[in-house]
Amino acid sequence: MTPVSALPTRRLGRTGHLSSVAILGTAAYGRSNPDEVATSFHAALDAGVNHIDVAPTYGAAEVLVGPHIPAVRDRIFIGEKSNKHDADGVRRQLERTLDRFGTDHVDLYQAHGVVSIADLDQRGGAFEAILRARDEGLCRWVGITGHDFGTPAAQLEAVRRYDLDTVMLPVYAGALAHPQYLADLTALLDEAARRDLGVQAIKVGAHQPWGDRTPTHGCWYEPFTEPELLARGVRFTLSTPGVHAFATTGDVRLIPLLLDAASRYTPMTPAERDALLQEAAEWPTIFPLEVHAKG
Repeated sequence: MTPVSALPTRRLGRTGHLSSVAILGTAAYGRSNPDEVATSFHAALDAGVNHIDVAPTYGAAEVLVGPHIPAVRDRIFIGEKSNKHDADGVRRQLERTLDRFGTDHVDLYQAHGVVSIADLDQRGGAFEAILRARDEGLCRWVGITGHDFGTPAAQLEAVRRYDLDTVMLPVYAGALAHPQYLADLTALLDEAARRDLGVQAIKVGAHQPWGDRTPTHGCWYEPFTEPELLARGVRFTLSTPGVHAFATTGDVRLIPLLLDAASRYTPMTPAERDALLQEAAEWPTIFPLEVHAKG
């Protein structure tokens, strides 16, 4: 029996999919093991998750999640990615993913990690392959992902160049506290609304770089870990106009906390948002990625 969802859903733009507002981010499974993934994956589905985010660059995630896909394929929306720049590289990754998942298509295939317009300019072959995969039915929709200060401007240019269906990028207080990022994100969200694109947020639990400290969690940045602070991040992100869903943070231990926060979501008031943005302006930035990413 399909469980009753405890999570709200939102229409993911013109895909028409009613995605759970919390997307299961399988980057958390990159260094995991089969038993841990089996427990976490099925607990997330039981909590109402119907959309997963996965990529071949997430360590062992594809291999560990793959065996669980066939039995639940009709219940989940699969968002996949490729960070390859060339058409052949994209195609090889996609075909390997389909084999690992035992399916003839994924729902969404995305150009992964595009962080600047210069980066976008180098991905012509990748977008050609991704769009062709949609035409061939190997995916149903196509999109773009990225996480860095240049991402919203690059994605705005991408949706003007290519017929994309979704975008995925950071929407959290620490990024929006930077005026240029906020301006670029606002322009992207306006265009996404005009084109009816699905908007997926990442970094909902992000706080600050690890710096010289030894990481205690699986994220390349230091996340918030207290339930009330994670819930605050969820409320901020889901209260941002135009955002449809967020991907859970890249640590298995935080997934249940984020799903619980999503199930209890209530919108932030303008005063609450302003107060959080003022606080976040003092947080050390986790970007640029090449400086602060670890592992």
